[in-house]
Amino acid sequence: MSFSIEFTDTALEDYNFWKKTNNTRILNKIKSLLANMQETPFTGIGQPEALRYELSGYYSRRINQEHRIVYTVEESTIYVIQLRGHY
Repeated sequence: MSFSIEFTDTALEDYNFWKKTNNTRILNKIKSLLANMQETPFTGIGQPEALRYELSGYYSRRINQEHRIVYTVEESTIYVIQLRGHY
């Protein structure tokens, strides 16, 4: 089953931030993580992790040591919350 991906306004701002930096390494990593998430949202690359406490119901994947993709899954849609920072 392939999941569709939708971005929040914040996630779109974060993606545009990465595009402006011309950091192809991070952009390629984000694209790779998103493609993997579409197939297996709870396992795979980027060390998927279920978040806890006030972020219960959300998941994260590592872009690099500093930045994470934060997302939630509802039925067959993945909602990307952010693409920058560390929750």
